[in-house]
Amino acid sequence: MDSENEVVDEKAGTSLAIPQSVQRAAGDVIHQAFERLLSSDVHVTTAAEAKRLLAEDDDTEQMTDAIQRFVGIATPVVRIALRGARFTRIPWVLVASTSVSIGVTVRTGVRELQVLAALLAHRFEEETGAQPDAALLQKLTLELYLRPRRTPNVSDVSLPLARLVRRWIVSGALGRSTRGKTDKALDAAERLDVASIAARAPSATPPSLRA
Repeated sequence: MDSENEVVDEKAGTSLAIPQSVQRAAGDVIHQAFERLLSSDVHVTTAAEAKRLLAEDDDTEQMTDAIQRFVGIATPVVRIALRGARFTRIPWVLVASTSVSIGVTVRTGVRELQVLAALLAHRFEEETGAQPDAALLQKLTLELYLRPRRTPNVSDVSLPLARLVRRWIVSGALGRSTRGKTDKALDAAERLDVASIAARAPSATPPSLRA
C-alpha cells in the first residue's frame, strides 16, 4: 500500500506547477531551519538515534513566521490544483483545513530535514575530520530527503525546492505521512560514502533555487 501511495502521490506532484514565489518561500524556511541547526548543539550519530529524535517534540516554534508565510503562499496553489485534479484515485476534496494540514506537514518536514542534516554533519566530521560546507549540507540533505534510493547528485549545490514544495503540499493535502520516506533517507545517510561526496562537490557557492 505504501508503494502504491507513493506512485499516486508522485503523479499528483508532477502535475503541479510551482510558482517562483512559493519556491522562494520554501527557500526561506529551509535557510532558517539550517541556520538554527548549525547554531545549535544538536548531535545525531546514528540513524536509530535520529528516528528516536523524530518521535519527540519538535523545535520549530521560532520558525513560525517563515512557515506561515510559506503556507499562506502555497495554499492557493493547492486549492487550484484540487479543483482541477484529474487523478480519480486521489481523494481531491477541497476543505477548509487545507492550510492547517499543509502547515502540519511543513513543520514535520522541517524537523525531519534538521535531524537528517545533523546526521550527515556527524558523518562528514567523522570521516573527513571537518564539517561540510553549509551549501553542500543543504543540497545533500534535500537530495536524500526527496530521493533516498538514488545516489545524491552534488555536481552543483542549487536546491531542488520545486520538488520539495511538491512533496510537502501533496502530502499535506492528502494527509500522507512523510515519516516512511524520511526513515529511508536516514538509513541511506548512514550508508553514504561522504568522503567521496565531499571530493566530488564543487566549490562552495550560495544555495539557489532549482525546479
